[in-house]
Amino acid sequence: MGVLIVGVILLFILTMLPSLWTKHILKKHNQPHPDIPGTGLQFAEHLVKKLNLTNVRIEETDQGDHYDPIEKVVRISSAYAHSNSLTAITVVAHEIGHALQDQHNYPPLKQRTALIERAAIMQKFAGMALLATPILIPLTHSPIIGIMAFAAGFIAMGVPVIIHLSTLPVEFDASFKRALPLLNEGKYLNAQDQKTAKTILFACALTYVASSLASLFNLWKWLKAIKR
Repeated sequence: MGVLIVGVILLFILTMLPSLWTKHILKKHNQPHPDIPGTGLQFAEHLVKKLNLTNVRIEETDQGDHYDPIEKVVRISSAYAHSNSLTAITVVAHEIGHALQDQHNYPPLKQRTALIERAAIMQKFAGMALLATPILIPLTHSPIIGIMAFAAGFIAMGVPVIIHLSTLPVEFDASFKRALPLLNEGKYLNAQDQKTAKTILFACALTYVASSLASLFNLWKWLKAIKR
């Protein structure tokens, strides 16, 4: 019991605090910037043209900032699409970083995309299997049903761990090997703002690390419960 309590406390520290800090950093730098001439949407369109990303579209969304490698779309949230804040410009550079990964056939991005597509199918199977197990066990009394239930549970808990871990190199590469060089080489930001952009990207990266740790902790709790 003591180990579990310590684990829960550590999970809170490692997941909630990075999330709170990231929100603080994003909000702090999401103010109109006198030296940035255009909005996030305009910056995205400029980068797509400059980098010759001819098959990439830009869309405004209410589903959060992300790059869709299937549809080849950079989606910018409304909060950043019409803002010229440092946060908006940095987030846009990060998402364009993903588009560059796709253009250059960056293997970890391809692997993550394929994994997410397969995971959706696997988790549908796992969900159906878990729903069917309580009905099938009393009817069949077969040990195979127990094995099937364990496999379904492992898929449901283990696949998110794999996805989160595969996300880390993709996100770090998009931020620190693509977005930051883009901002620096294009001289879009002064030296101080470039440092702040790095802080913003680092804060966002911590949330991915926290999500990975949370999924690992959930898997550990599930395996511990199974052993009882």
